[in-house]
Amino acid sequence: MNSSNRAQAPAAPQILAERFFAALERFLHIEAVSGIVLLLAAAAALGWANSPWAASYEHVWHTPISIGIGTSVFSQSLHFWINDGLMTIFFLVVGMEIRREIHEGALSTAALASLPVAAAVGGVAVPALIYLGINSDPALQHGWAIPTATDIAFAVGVLALLGRRIPGSIRIFLLALAIIDDIAAVLIIAIFYSSGLDYTGLLVAALGIAIVLGFQTIGIASAFSYLLPGVIVWYGLLLSGAHPTLAGVALGLMTPVVRRRRREQPVEVATQALNEFGARSQAATVDERELVSPLHRLEEAQRDLLSPVVRVQAALHPWVAFGVMPLFALANAGVPLAGADLGGASLSVLAGVVLALVFGKPIGILLGSWLAVRSGLSRLPPHVTWQGLLVVGCLGGIGFTMSIFIAMLAFTDARLLAAAKLGVLVASFLAAVVGLSIGRLYVRNLRSS
Repeated sequence: MNSSNRAQAPAAPQILAERFFAALERFLHIEAVSGIVLLLAAAAALGWANSPWAASYEHVWHTPISIGIGTSVFSQSLHFWINDGLMTIFFLVVGMEIRREIHEGALSTAALASLPVAAAVGGVAVPALIYLGINSDPALQHGWAIPTATDIAFAVGVLALLGRRIPGSIRIFLLALAIIDDIAAVLIIAIFYSSGLDYTGLLVAALGIAIVLGFQTIGIASAFSYLLPGVIVWYGLLLSGAHPTLAGVALGLMTPVVRRRRREQPVEVATQALNEFGARSQAATVDERELVSPLHRLEEAQRDLLSPVVRVQAALHPWVAFGVMPLFALANAGVPLAGADLGGASLSVLAGVVLALVFGKPIGILLGSWLAVRSGLSRLPPHVTWQGLLVVGCLGGIGFTMSIFIAMLAFTDARLLAAAKLGVLVASFLAAVVGLSIGRLYVRNLRSS
């Protein structure tokens, strides 16, 4: 191989492909896009479940999928693999978000965390009380936690639709609030929606965690190395009776937030590797096998430039935002409306979820924030007004992914589950519309001030 063969201008199809994928990458990093994709997936599920092909909707998600070796086979429905399998990746990203915020973000100090924590407490307590006030039947009260959650992707996506005039501190507050909501949801799932625990399963999960800690101690940095112990933790929690998706949260919280220590700085290793690669590739004759070593060192240096929590989260985010969450919505948002039982207990559940999310969330968030500021424990962030907090409170009523997830844990009765899902969909739509409307007034006031 000589230099004349290497120095060829890229062909037109290659240039077009590069431009296309560069534009696609920029598009996927627009925050509003993931919320729109999630909305489209939910709309598609509703349309499918209420179309002439409605029977196929249930049939597809109940298709059994088996994995196994020899006579050992583990078989579950596609619905299970999405809700209990793929959603573990979603919870892994949630766990890493929490870990980062505790380390260096909005939850790193008491002064920074006090206001969003107070707002989140109010945003959990008031909706739960409203739901319980409407649903006095013990069989229905099991759904009290459904309206306590906030969907980060959907809420931030709707906020992004308001444009750049929204102060960055509003977005940061909404993110912190949603993350604390996620912490509350994880605790609620672990405490109230896990069945009697089997300690054998907990021992299996503990073994997986021990392997993860051992890998971290000896400095294993490859994310793929943690796949097997992660599966062990997931399976152990499944056996224990706890919800297996909690494995994602546990692993996310364990992900290191500092870069791996090396004798040489990653930048120096990368520079040396690039220089060596350049020198070898410019030689009169090049043996491509000689380029493997500098490329390998460059790959390792690139990996060590970022902390594991940032690197893994960045790698998983597009898959979660544009794969896992839309697939979850497609599999779970299909509520048949024709002949739906919206009377009696079902109507009570639906009304409780809608009122708790649309009214309870903003009331609780504002009340919690006001009490924290009034007591002197907190103060409003720079450039954040009470009208801005109202926008955040309304968007907090977008429960969607996490609310639907909790609904499936809360109810086994198909009618009550359908009513709860429909309530979440209606409430999330109303909360988004109200949040956008108040947000536009807020942006208009900012322009005139």
